Amino acid sequence: MAKRKRLIASLDQIRARLADAPRALAFHPGGDFVTWKAQFKAKILELLGPFPDPVPLNAEVVEEVVVDDFEDAGIPAFTQQKVVFDSEPYASVVAYLLIPQCADGRERRPAILNAHGHGSGKSEMVGLDPKCYLPGSDAPTISAAALHLVKAGFVVLAPDWRPFGERSLDSVFARAGRDPCNVTYMSFGYFGVNLLALNIWDAQRSLDYLEKLPFIDPDRIGMVGLSYGGTLTTYATALDDRVKAAVVSGYCSTLNDAMSLRGKGNYCGSQYLPGLLQWGDIPDVVGLIAPRPLLIESGSLDDCFVIEDTNLAYEELQEIYAAAGATDKLERDIADVPHQYIFHKLVPFLQNYL
Repeated sequence: MAKRKRLIASLDQIRARLADAPRALAFHPGGDFVTWKAQFKAKILELLGPFPDPVPLNAEVVEEVVVDDFEDAGIPAFTQQKVVFDSEPYASVVAYLLIPQCADGRERRPAILNAHGHGSGKSEMVGLDPKCYLPGSDAPTISAAALHLVKAGFVVLAPDWRPFGERSLDSVFARAGRDPCNVTYMSFGYFGVNLLALNIWDAQRSLDYLEKLPFIDPDRIGMVGLSYGGTLTTYATALDDRVKAAVVSGYCSTLNDAMSLRGKGNYCGSQYLPGLLQWGDIPDVVGLIAPRPLLIESGSLDDCFVIEDTNLAYEELQEIYAAAGATDKLERDIADVPHQYIFHKLVPFLQNYL
């Protein structure tokens, strides 16, 4: 009888558990989509734990300006409001609302909830972060996604998630070298709530806010996000049918890669769902969006979510969409770019479905 290998190092233990992870509710080809979706969605909600109690939004516009700084870059002037609304008894959301000049109230417009990733939060989405510009250029790159979406005629809401932007963790609280996402996750965990669930909740309250705007068509709301923004787009769209079309950029992947020596723990407290591998994997969560329209962006030079792994995840996603009878609603855009938006198919895709 062969002697069992001792597992001493933590990484060896993690990889051994990963190899045996049951993924008990992962979708398998030939399965019934409707039954699977109901069971897996219920399990995801259970793993996320309790959501906060709703409170009145008490929305307030605290700043309003007409932005015409980008007209030379082909972005027409638009109105930018800074808005604040309450999401739960212990938190308020701060966001930028971008309104194209064509949104004059005579017709209801489509809207996009633009989810930022790790970084400066909503400021990057609206071009207030220097990283949105190439050296010597005043034209915002596609990193400032909200600007390029409002250019296309969408009303865009870009909130700060916890703990980013104006909602970031105070630097005097987190010790030097600590990841604010992890510290925030554990801090909320002491109260029995999950950071990912809280941000999903804020996304849903953001949808509540958009629905109440008189110039928004509530049946034409989409969601877009890169990296952690892709995480939020995935979960919020999966759990809230009010999102009619979604673009997930640079996130559709597998935990097998994230937990490998290559991925080097490619996750943090803001996107961590306890127990996921007991029941499924990231492609299964993304698959809950089916049968609604979904565009996946993948960079072949992305060293965060490598193309080989995203190809495997997308193959699983194709199987789910096929079972849902919605293969025509799933699209992919691959380009030779690093970890960034692509924006080749993104705008036409949203215009087609919204």
